Amino acid sequence: MVDPYPLFSVFSFIGFVVALIPLPWHFQAWNAGTCCYMIWVSLSCLIEFVNSVVWHGNAINWAPVWCDISSKFLLGAGVGIPASSLCIIRRLYNIATVQSVSITRQDKRRALITDLCIAIGIPVLVMILHYVVQGHRFDILEDVGCFPTIYNTLAAYFIVFMWPVLLGCISFIYSALTLRAFYKRRLQFSEFITSSTSLNVSRYLRLMMLAVIEMMCTIPIGIYSMYISTQGVQLFPYISWANVHYQFSYVEQVPSVIWQSDPSYLVSVELTHWLFPICAILFFALFGFAGEAQKNYRAVFFWTANRVGYAPPVKKSPFPIPPRRNGPMQPNALTSVGSLPVYVASYSPSTPGQKHRPDSLMSSTVAGDIDLEKAEPSPYLPEYEAENRVQNFDEKVDIF
Repeated sequence: MVDPYPLFSVFSFIGFVVALIPLPWHFQAWNAGTCCYMIWVSLSCLIEFVNSVVWHGNAINWAPVWCDISSKFLLGAGVGIPASSLCIIRRLYNIATVQSVSITRQDKRRALITDLCIAIGIPVLVMILHYVVQGHRFDILEDVGCFPTIYNTLAAYFIVFMWPVLLGCISFIYSALTLRAFYKRRLQFSEFITSSTSLNVSRYLRLMMLAVIEMMCTIPIGIYSMYISTQGVQLFPYISWANVHYQFSYVEQVPSVIWQSDPSYLVSVELTHWLFPICAILFFALFGFAGEAQKNYRAVFFWTANRVGYAPPVKKSPFPIPPRRNGPMQPNALTSVGSLPVYVASYSPSTPGQKHRPDSLMSSTVAGDIDLEKAEPSPYLPEYEAENRVQNFDEKVDIF
């Protein structure tokens, strides 16, 4: 039973919006894996939203160029999402297994380039090689829109179909190693959670949940999608380039009554259709309610409120303010029964009087106080404790 028309369009647009909400603060931290994940998912939701509106109730070839671009992009996004997940799991594994190794700025830049090659380079390569097994230009399905076409030959399994499963297998290995590293060092991580204000149980559980979801979903969905897409379709031999691309400009326009009458094809289309909005909503559910996200939401709210002329109430201090005295101040003039001593806990840099500019590619000292979402040292850790714990960890890594 296919869902009614407005439902998918609404969920696609919601997925497009919510997947981009955490992007600014992840982009500032140079988190390549999470940024690529959000961009692939968000743009895919936007394309599907446009397709579901334009081709609702028709299969007319309104925009051939749009279909060329959008169908190819959706094919690449099917590879880009597991590739981006692999980058996230790799970074999570590096955090879980980090020791007293000092990471330089050049090493972090190299890791960033590696993530970009995996999350962007592999999908772009698949989109280019797809032309080898692209039997005709594209398909237009009524109520769905532009859809990529693949000539069912043995080469298609190595060029297109295998990549989500292959990337999922690599992610599975990294996920298992990450869980193993967390389990072996669970006592040390428990100490970090209880002693550090920057790392709490909620963030720890979100990271573990990400690894578990990666292990459970990527490979089964990839195998089932490959199976259901080719079920009942004859496997043709790859005779020649000219044979595969014969009448390449042909566009097949399929009414909904036809493609919905085939149960296997219906499941394949709906699975591909709903995968991107579900990924967007799940990602936002995991990372859209973190402490850094809530702080940014409040900043946006107050900025908007100030623009419309609303000034939020100022919270008054519960402690009485001592009266201002005229004349010279006495040595203990600020000392009174109802006041507290002036004390500000701040992070002391290595050089007195020098302030560190936050930089995702800078080396840091204390990884015991790494915020796994923000990767900033805790301002509440005493300086002498930081110097004692610097022997265990020596790296600042921006992940989430």
